[in-house]
Amino acid sequence: MTFGEQPAYLRVAGDLRKKIVDGSLPPHTRLPSQARIREEYGVSDTVALEARKVLMAEGLVEGRSGSGTYVRERPVPRRIARSGYRPASGATPFRQEQAEADSHGTWESSSAQVEACGAIAERLAIRPGDRVMCTRYVFRDAGEPIMLSTSWEPLAVTGRTPVMLPEEGPLGGMGVVERMAAIDVVVDNVTEEVGARPGLAEELHALGGVPGHVVLVVHRTYYASGRPVETADVVVPADRYRVAYHLPVK
Repeated sequence: MTFGEQPAYLRVAGDLRKKIVDGSLPPHTRLPSQARIREEYGVSDTVALEARKVLMAEGLVEGRSGSGTYVRERPVPRRIARSGYRPASGATPFRQEQAEADSHGTWESSSAQVEACGAIAERLAIRPGDRVMCTRYVFRDAGEPIMLSTSWEPLAVTGRTPVMLPEEGPLGGMGVVERMAAIDVVVDNVTEEVGARPGLAEELHALGGVPGHVVLVVHRTYYASGRPVETADVVVPADRYRVAYHLPVK
């Protein structure tokens, strides 16, 4: 096989990827061995090995101890819908993160007072080291972990109030908008920025992902009269979910 300017290992990986995508190498099929790749494509052992590494890093194949490398089952991406504000009442954290009316799920959470690091302090317009309430969530749908979220709220806003702990008190488990309204803080704007990066080991472990997999990260911040009152990082497996926005036309 003649290769152009693209590195040989990428050309080999690209051809194998095409076979995986079009079904020529269906899920659970054993990937051709390094020796077979070398013979079929007329490349060196090094090129064959690097091509296999590319497919592994992309999450298309997985190694099975003592058995070989196999094509992974490719999940059909599901939608996580987002549309800004939630209902005026009954807005649970799960509903806060998923705007679909029929979204029902469970979540686990834990809260602790911490000092704001530089990045979080900047997002909340406070000083590094100021105290914030940090709450970590794991969201599940039908028992499957689908999303992680970590939120930070300035204790200068919520400290010594009934809503200081997001999951406790009279409004425990309600959304940010409703909780803030209870202490006369009117949320009037929310921004979100979406990016992608390799998942951290602990994130992929919690979400059932494979090392090296990419995650989508939504940086969300709620504002009251221009003042940030909550910011959060929402983490979603990029291979299993798509983030869909519902944007009203004014």
